[in-house]
Amino acid sequence: MSDFFQGNFPLKSVSVTKSALRNPEAENEVSGNLAVTIAEAASDRKAGDILVLKVGDVSYLADYFVMMTGYSRVQVRAIAEAIEAQVEKEWQRRPLRTEGKAEGSWVLQDYGEVIVHIMMPKEREFYNLEAFWIHAERIPFPKSDEGGSKPT
Repeated sequence: MSDFFQGNFPLKSVSVTKSALRNPEAENEVSGNLAVTIAEAASDRKAGDILVLKVGDVSYLADYFVMMTGYSRVQVRAIAEAIEAQVEKEWQRRPLRTEGKAEGSWVLQDYGEVIVHIMMPKEREFYNLEAFWIHAERIPFPKSDEGGSKPT
């Protein structure tokens, strides 16, 4: 008997089934709905310039990016907490990873198929992720202009 795998097994023993979990359209719909939930939670906390990008066609990192602006460190943290609470309530999910919450100038939440960027205006302008992902499809989010303007 050899110590390596030869791979001589019948292909018919492997069943191929299509399920909702393996259907790309269904996965995209789920991740799209998750992105909308995130954007709505951010809007409820008065996040500014909410942008939903469908990056799945141009990147393997995620299906969607949701970017927004918080105008103070306290607001950035509050937006992040509101997103976590809403996603846990509606989707029973927690972020896989969260970075930057202690500093509060740029919080990144990774939900797998959706990545959230909550940035202060200076960080958002400096890193300009929108320009980096210019080829991604922009998904309209109508609430992004309501109440999310910079305080005067």
